[in-house]
Amino acid sequence: MIERFYLKDYLTFDEVELNLEAGLIVFTGSSGSGKSLLMNSILTSLGISSCDASLCESSVRWDLDCEELGIESESINIFKHIKKGNSRHFLNNQSISKKTISQIASKYLRHLSLKDFSDFENTNLLSIIDARIKLKNNKLKKIKKDYKRVFFEFKNVKKELIKLQEQERKIVELKEFASFEIKKIDDISPKISEDEELLEIKKELSKKEKVTQKIAQASAIFENEYLVFDALEGLDLDSSFFDDAMNNLRVIFDNASDRFNELEEVDIEDILNRLEQLNELKRRYGSIEEALLYKEKKIQELKDYENIEINKNQLNDRYEYLEVEVYRLAKEISKLRIDEISSFNDDLNRYLKELYLRDAKVYLSDKELDIDGLDKITLELSQTALQKVSTGEFNRLRLAILALKSEIMQSNGGVLMLDEIDANLSGEESMSVAKVLRGLASNFQIFVISHQPQLTSMANQHFLITKDAKISSVKELNFDERVDEIARIVSGENISKEAKKFSKELLEANKCV
Repeated sequence: MIERFYLKDYLTFDEVELNLEAGLIVFTGSSGSGKSLLMNSILTSLGISSCDASLCESSVRWDLDCEELGIESESINIFKHIKKGNSRHFLNNQSISKKTISQIASKYLRHLSLKDFSDFENTNLLSIIDARIKLKNNKLKKIKKDYKRVFFEFKNVKKELIKLQEQERKIVELKEFASFEIKKIDDISPKISEDEELLEIKKELSKKEKVTQKIAQASAIFENEYLVFDALEGLDLDSSFFDDAMNNLRVIFDNASDRFNELEEVDIEDILNRLEQLNELKRRYGSIEEALLYKEKKIQELKDYENIEINKNQLNDRYEYLEVEVYRLAKEISKLRIDEISSFNDDLNRYLKELYLRDAKVYLSDKELDIDGLDKITLELSQTALQKVSTGEFNRLRLAILALKSEIMQSNGGVLMLDEIDANLSGEESMSVAKVLRGLASNFQIFVISHQPQLTSMANQHFLITKDAKISSVKELNFDERVDEIARIVSGENISKEAKKFSKELLEANKCV
């Protein structure tokens, strides 16, 4: 629920703070006082509408699932809209786009204003029927669980089978391509790190002549080696260190000479050609390692192609079994729904009668198998398609569906926001809407603008919006103030004693003290 709302600097409103309760919350006031502006500003704070207020802020008690956004749900979550030049939205002080904040809030709040058909979508209506069945028959829960498990496996096996059939049609071409790719890499027969070794040989060849010449020149040191020994002996110094150094030098020069002698047999053109082959592989596959992995992948693909007929036969057998099972379970679900549809229809029409609406007809027909089964539910109001009924009738029909859903709800349904749902209704019709909303208020926090005494008298909280000298203000009314406001709605600005008496009796009858 929304526990607090704060508004600052929005057209005729300077500052508003509302502390809100659960249940039915009604806003009243004379035309032009700012009721719709206030409702719009609440929606703006939650990203569902737009306005030019400098600040709209709603404190909500919703268990949000926003971990993927890096936002932790708090016991009280703060939705905020700030406009200083540009509009910005925040959730728990973290900046977030309007689209994202609207998607989050829409899971908990619904604005029943335009002709939104989501309440009449097949999945929603079937979920209400199924929930009603579960209250009478505990078998449905297990059947639906089994159905969903089998349906998803059936869907995946079908997808795999289609994929295999497509591969089978291309099998010859795919086998030829895989063999060609394998041969291309085998013809080169690359070895891991071979390119690095060849580059080292190329480097050695490029400096061979120059280094050999330098070694020859440096070897002259050995011709005068004896002179160093004589000098050290004359100095009475141990010459072993010099002897070791000279021996190490000989080993280094000998190893280098041996290595260069080996390179005499190496053809630099062969090295360069081989490097070009390896570089071509690297350009295509990224590295020699990746080329070898690609080759192994193609080898495995060839094996898979050889086994494709075996796999296809196995999948076909599994598909046929799952097809029988999924349709069997879907028909079990359909039978239970068919048994329930008459009761659903009766209860819906009971609400419609209370709401002074024509009878509706609800029936099931077959459709293509999906996650909901084989059933398509159709709802008509006196044989009139939903797209053709008036907005007033449409909204009252939505209330009836919500009321049916509320009967089987076991948790809070969130927030409903309605504009003037009782506009242009008779007193009896308005009272019927009020009673349904009062029933819904046990599962929803409901915000509604009203110009009728019946709905207003049902409110758990009643706020009056007034406008004086171009400044709008909001006040929560106590019982006596509510009596006066409902009397004003009944008789106009000149409140009569009869209107006041009627107002008080209406409030007391609805126990809204």
